[in-house]
This record gives sequence, structure tokens and C-alpha cells, in this order.
Amino acid sequence: MSKFTHLDEKGQAQMVDVSAKKITVREAFACSTYFAAKKTIARIKSNTLEKGDVLSVARIAGISAAKETGRLIPLCHPLSLDHVSIDFDFAEDYITVHCSAKTSSKTGVEMEALCGASVAALTIFDMTKAIDKSAIIGNIFVRKKTGGKSGTFIHPSLDP
Repeated sequence: MSKFTHLDEKGQAQMVDVSAKKITVREAFACSTYFAAKKTIARIKSNTLEKGDVLSVARIAGISAAKETGRLIPLCHPLSLDHVSIDFDFAEDYITVHCSAKTSSKTGVEMEALCGASVAALTIFDMTKAIDKSAIIGNIFVRKKTGGKSGTFIHPSLDP
């Protein structure tokens, strides 16, 4: 039976003790996808929505969420982030949100990148729900992570 790091010897939830780990530079890249009608995507891209600049608000929301991850996810360590970025790629009927998070720490930043990508997509949904109630958020995953004891991970769907 494998030992789960978030469970103590009695099977109760616990925060992982990272005190013995070495500080290393760690970076994670995550994405999420906002699916919507073509006309909704076009209006976001052309910045013609009544609510304002959707992408600027989503970018700030994603960065803020990454910084608050330790408060949002109960057993997640609060991290001092060295850098967070949010970027967007457009297709006709979806937007891919990319979040990168970087720290010099004893534990990884995958959750911070996932929170940033997720909340940025949620913000796009919030700012467009009046014109497109059928929008969907999905495909939330870690694309890549570097640093730490386990080294580099690249999501299998992206590894050639």
C-alpha cells in the first residue's frame, strides 16, 4: 500500500512537511479553455463588450488567484511567487488561457498555475454570461512543470 503524503499515520488529512526539502527554482505551466459561440469569441478579441476589457480583467484575476492559492486550497503551502503570467490564445470558438507560475521554494507551483488558469477562465465567463449563457470552461491541466526532486514533467498529450 502506498503512503499518501497528505494523510498521517491515522489516515487523517495533514499538510505535507517540506522542511527537509531543498529550495529550488520551480516553475509550472497550466491551461484552461473557455468555449463559447464564435460571435462571443470575436467580441472578446475585438474588445467590444459592454463590461469592458475582458482579457485585462481576466489576466489580473488569474494573477491574483495564483497568489492566493494557499488560502483557497486547504492543504496547499502558501508560496511566495517570483512571477506569474496569464496569456491567451484564440481559436474561432474557444480561448485557451495559459498561466505560468515561478518560485524559489521547497514545494512546487502546479496548484498556483492551475488556480490562475482556472480563475482567468471563470472571469471571462463572468464577463460574458449575459451574452452567452452556454459557454463552457474545461481542459484544465498542468502542461509542464520543472524543478524539485521529481524534475521536469511534460503532459503526455504534449510530449512528441
